[in-house]
Amino acid sequence: MESGFGSDFGSDFGSGGAGAGGKLDPGLIMEQVKVQIAVANAQELLQRMTDKCFRKCIGKPGGALDNAEQKCIAMCMDRYMDSWNTVSRAYNSRLQRERANM
Repeated sequence: MESGFGSDFGSDFGSGGAGAGGKLDPGLIMEQVKVQIAVANAQELLQRMTDKCFRKCIGKPGGALDNAEQKCIAMCMDRYMDSWNTVSRAYNSRLQRERANM
């Protein structure tokens, strides 16, 4: 997974968490880690969606997509995102219930 997202992380992580006396700011580091996790999750979602929809919709790869392939990919991606959002909402709801019961 090579992309522009991860290339800045090392330098930001190494210097961005240090405040005026060289001390690390744990809050800033946690925010950077959360951003990196969100980026990694988005990249994984996009990769899985691309793989699944390509296998489903593209019978014979060529130089261009025909109308049927374009419609199939659009619908596949819409369904995949709807499913992802439904599962994510259910998962977050369950986490909140479990945290409340602790």
